[in-house]
Amino acid sequence: MTDTATPSATPTATTVRRREIATEHLLFKLMEYVENKHPGLLDFLENSLDHLGDPAAGDDKNDEQVREIARRMIVGARREGTA
Repeated sequence: MTDTATPSATPTATTVRRREIATEHLLFKLMEYVENKHPGLLDFLENSLDHLGDPAAGDDKNDEQVREIARRMIVGARREGTA
């Protein structure tokens, strides 16, 4: 994906944040839609979290924090999907 609003080839922190917000929104809506059409997606995703980890190699590596973010996303998709 190319960001035409950023002249630099290296994205700024603001551009990265905006992409993250947009991606998260679209992912949530996709999760809600698929769960509505094919119940079981969120259970499947939840059951996969043991295999999720932080690819970082430094001191800030924290697999459990990555899994917790994913858990919160699944909870949010379940909540929004019932609204």
